[in-house]
Amino acid sequence: MSIAHPDLATSGGIIETKKIADYCRDAGIGVALHQAGSPVVAMANVHCAAAIDNFIGLEMHSVDNPWWDDLVTIVGSNDKKIIKDGYVDVPSGPGLGIELNEDAIKEYLADPASDKRGRFFSVYPEGLFENTDEWNDIDSHDRTWS
Repeated sequence: MSIAHPDLATSGGIIETKKIADYCRDAGIGVALHQAGSPVVAMANVHCAAAIDNFIGLEMHSVDNPWWDDLVTIVGSNDKKIIKDGYVDVPSGPGLGIELNEDAIKEYLADPASDKRGRFFSVYPEGLFENTDEWNDIDSHDRTWS
């Protein structure tokens, strides 16, 4: 294995992802974090990445959503953009360094009656990540946890 690709949101959070990265470092393996969620998850990944010696890059999908940056405010910054020229500054504010913009979150809540994926809130526009229930069947041996 050349590169590990943990997802902080599903691999146990910041501490567990850092432990995975430390094991990889000891084995000479680089780490590229996977992130396809809200700006809150993105900032958790940014903080974790800043502590990883063998960090290569942070995968981002959600930024294709035009209102993704509106969901949070970076503490102590007037800049509305989280990602600038492909880079993210590690916020220095308390916690993750962001504050939730509850008005924007309420504005972009999905109508549960029309959300085909069954999630009340989605940062993905329709068509970006569609339901893949066909991979939950018996023929899909790589998804034994589904």
